[in-house]
Amino acid sequence: MRWWRRASLRTRLTSLAVGGLAAGLAVGGLVMLAVLAMTMQRSVDSEANRTGTDVARLVQAGALPEPVPVTGEQVVQVVDGQSRVLAASLGADRLVPILRDDELAELRTGGNTMVDGDRLGVAGSVRVVAVAASSPAAGEVTVLVAKPMSDLRHSYAAVRGILLLAFPLLVAGLAMVMWRVVGAALRPVEGLRASAAEITAAGGPASLPVPASRDEVRRLAVTLNDMLDRLERARVRQRAFVADAAHELRSPLATLRTQLEVAQRLAQRDPAAADWSQLSDELLTDVERLSRLVDDLLLLARADETARHPGPVAPVELGQLLREVARGYPAGSVVVDTEGPPVWAAGEPEALRRVVSNLLDNAVRYAAQRVTLAVAPAGPYQLITVTDDGPGIPAADRERVFDRFTRLDDARDRDAGGAGLGLAIVRELVRRHGGSVRLVEADPAPGLRAEVRLPPLVDPPPADPHPADHERTGTTRPVSRLIGS
Repeated sequence: MRWWRRASLRTRLTSLAVGGLAAGLAVGGLVMLAVLAMTMQRSVDSEANRTGTDVARLVQAGALPEPVPVTGEQVVQVVDGQSRVLAASLGADRLVPILRDDELAELRTGGNTMVDGDRLGVAGSVRVVAVAASSPAAGEVTVLVAKPMSDLRHSYAAVRGILLLAFPLLVAGLAMVMWRVVGAALRPVEGLRASAAEITAAGGPASLPVPASRDEVRRLAVTLNDMLDRLERARVRQRAFVADAAHELRSPLATLRTQLEVAQRLAQRDPAAADWSQLSDELLTDVERLSRLVDDLLLLARADETARHPGPVAPVELGQLLREVARGYPAGSVVVDTEGPPVWAAGEPEALRRVVSNLLDNAVRYAAQRVTLAVAPAGPYQLITVTDDGPGIPAADRERVFDRFTRLDDARDRDAGGAGLGLAIVRELVRRHGGSVRLVEADPAPGLRAEVRLPPLVDPPPADPHPADHERTGTTRPVSRLIGS
């Protein structure tokens, strides 16, 4: 079977098709020969029965001529109960019956049998049909009609020879036709392969040719083009991500290098003039900014892999989570509105804290006075809102700000320490939880409201009789049934 594995697809398909057709033709030929032999034998029996019936009528009427008239190569004998030949056709033995006594006894009432041709002096076999008759003079007699099978055997041999001669030629013709048909069917696939090789060699964006037919090859080409488009978008996005990351990393690194070079020159001129304490504070600030940027880049780089393999989820009481996050901001800058029953969702607590803190960072950065943080059920979702009273974002830019490294005010955002990754991280984490996030105008304006929708917990834990103690201890409850988990 090694050659089969090494053979081309065209060769294997042609071999399978021709092999199947050859097997079908062979079976059909055998069946046809069997039917032909059966039909020819029945034809001989029918003709002999007609002759025997005609002779039996003559016997019963007492008008049997001598010799018995027959047609063709048939031989007729009329034999009585003592196996004596009463009458015979020309060429028939008038003393010895065609059948022996035991054969005659078996066929007295009618039937047929096959005997050797030597009994009639012919080659091959002879078909003998017996017809019972009643003679007024001799009583019960038997009419024997014999027909040599040589002509039928020659006809059968001729048909078989024609089939044996035509079968290889027919199979060879079918093989040639199938080779060309399979080649034509695989030509679009070869075109796809050649185009794919060109695309691989060129290394640029391109698409495969789509056949005009409406078959599987066309669907394959469309699917492959969709895959190439996704790969190209991923490649462009990756290159942009690397370029933006390099650009963002260059700024803090350049700042660190400049500060160190200035301090080094001051120390060379006057060691006492270098303020190492101030320098260390400035370097620490830049290092912290650089560390946050690297952490954000790592989080986004792992977002796709995490989406395919989500981490463990747990029941999260969103009101408690909002209050915990709000404690990290200056008193009075964030107002938390969590009145009402507990609001439960299924998710990763640390990831949801990151979502809320990133939104709060942006809101606090641009708020005029304060930020309002709230959560409540909203239809099939749990709705978290972060509302500020700042200048807001134009409607045309509210979707764009979720792209990575997007800043509406580069200078202000960089001075504030942002790298344009906060909202991108929010969207990735919310998508991981099966939710959505959007920005809308605050009501009343001006301002901006961020809305995060998360799937609720289907079977939330029972109400806690001591919520204050639970919040103080920070204990968690076991997971029951989670949406999307």
